Amino acid sequence: MKHNRILPLATPFFVYVLLELFYFKQSLIYVVLVFIFLSLLFTSRQFIQASKIKESFWSTIILPSSFTFSLIFFVIISPNNFLIQILFFFDLVFLYLYYRTLYYYLLAPEYYKDSSLQNLSAYGNFAGFYFLSSAVYGVQVFVSASVWLLMLTMLIATLLIVYQVTWANKIDKKTGLFYILISGLVITEIAWSVSFLSLSYFVLGLILSVSYYTIIGLLRFYLQNALNKKLVKMYLIFGLSSILLVLLTSRWV
Repeated sequence: MKHNRILPLATPFFVYVLLELFYFKQSLIYVVLVFIFLSLLFTSRQFIQASKIKESFWSTIILPSSFTFSLIFFVIISPNNFLIQILFFFDLVFLYLYYRTLYYYLLAPEYYKDSSLQNLSAYGNFAGFYFLSSAVYGVQVFVSASVWLLMLTMLIATLLIVYQVTWANKIDKKTGLFYILISGLVITEIAWSVSFLSLSYFVLGLILSVSYYTIIGLLRFYLQNALNKKLVKMYLIFGLSSILLVLLTSRWV
């Protein structure tokens, strides 16, 4: 039980070291990915086993894994070394905040602040989705990979991310399953449509991420029976205006 207290700091630091190892030795990418996943799995499993709250450790590992792996794939297509180091540090901070919050939620509920996991889930999934979508479009440009294979990857990742959102917001799995599938298919369809635009992969990823944020935000409030006209207008205005602004200010290839 005592060693669980240091895991929220030890795990992110260990992952950070692995990321730096990958930076200096790219050939170790598969080894790094495996050890990162195992370290995140170990920490989540330790918290679940020591907690009196019944939760599946698979639900707790989706966010840190998808965030970190998406960041790694984004780093691979990023030409800026300074940006890469900032992102590595960003990952360390995010993992620390996530596992500290998860520790309080599972092992020290008296210190847990309401909606902490929901807020981290919202921000972390948005950032992770941007990293993932930009990387997918980047791979399409540099490697000329099959669009269908990339869209399948996007669909699987989106389904996992949306599932994590429903878990973090305590939405019933049976109720949310249908909507998880529908939202995943809709976002993947948008991803396929956006791929035809002659824009940089960073911009394409941003357009898709804004679409994701709008759809998932509306879905979350709907499944929580809290959706109203004001929220619908707010999300639609934000989504459409953001995409329009990006399209008008971006350089077309």
